[in-house]
Amino acid sequence: METDHSNPAVNNPPTIISCIINPAARDGLSLKIWETAKSKFEDEGLTTELHLTEKVGHASEIAYTLKDRSDIKIIVACGGDGTIHEVASGLRGSNIPLAIIPAGTGNDVARVHGYSLDDLDKITDIIINGVDRNVGALRIEAEPMPEEGNYPAPTSDSKWNGVAKEKNRIVRWIFHESDSGITSLVSRAKLKRGKWIKGNLKYTYLGITEILKWKKRNAWVKIDDNEPVIINFSLFVFTLSEFFGGGYWVAPGASPITDHAYLCKAWNLSKLQMLLLMGPLRKGKHVGKWGITLDKCRKLEIKSVNQENEPVDIAHDPPLPINVDGEPCMQTPASIEFHPKQLWIRGAKDVSWENN
Repeated sequence: METDHSNPAVNNPPTIISCIINPAARDGLSLKIWETAKSKFEDEGLTTELHLTEKVGHASEIAYTLKDRSDIKIIVACGGDGTIHEVASGLRGSNIPLAIIPAGTGNDVARVHGYSLDDLDKITDIIINGVDRNVGALRIEAEPMPEEGNYPAPTSDSKWNGVAKEKNRIVRWIFHESDSGITSLVSRAKLKRGKWIKGNLKYTYLGITEILKWKKRNAWVKIDDNEPVIINFSLFVFTLSEFFGGGYWVAPGASPITDHAYLCKAWNLSKLQMLLLMGPLRKGKHVGKWGITLDKCRKLEIKSVNQENEPVDIAHDPPLPINVDGEPCMQTPASIEFHPKQLWIRGAKDVSWENN
């Protein structure tokens, strides 16, 4: 097995592959995908074990109980980006690498690390013979969004996420990207609208409807050690890697193994500009249009402002959600900060961003 031998957990060939699976992913197909993968692993003489999630947050609980087991050589998350986020949260700080069987809708994390989205032979080859890379993460401390229908309000989960420094805030760790503005409003709208629409058409429908009813939101923003500014808050993406939103190329060349993250900011966009942004964003041609920038970044702070445009430590009204690895579970005020080398992820031997 080819690996980064500085990771002490994988100096020997794996003996146990532990899989954490969301049985609801792909309308239940995730279990069938795992059964096929399991046969391939066992044909290679590898032992497997299976853990099924039962609720939101359960994958983190499971991963946290597995993170120090010496008999496990790799943990596989089978599901979408939400499942991967939960497993990564519980596994953070462990020497056991995380591998992926993509079984969601977006599958951005799998895409970034070179996994095929539909060829199980290639996926299992990466899990057995791939390369382990020590990736960074973003720590977000923010107010939680309230419950929305069957979607629960996030809990502190301090055992693996840590304790917030500020009152009324909780902590989450981000292993792919965080975004807010029109994109997070679309994610929040998805919880209650458009359930009858399948695939990418749902996001197009929700995006257009949310843009048409968009109302200007001012915010106080501080980036790294720069002077804070008051801006019309249209959109930001604070990311560790190239893609988000199911393949939108938000940060071309971005690498999750550097000593920083990347901030794509798009302030003061009109509704028309928001509508026209989707095409260039998918192709990675958005930087430079309408003042959109992409820069290295390590820390981002966001607050609402009062009628005098002064920063205040209360939530926006109406709320301004913040996506955490695709989940619209947090809101302003928020502080997001980069931390290097938080998680081992097994990926393809060759990835486009390796030498960037």
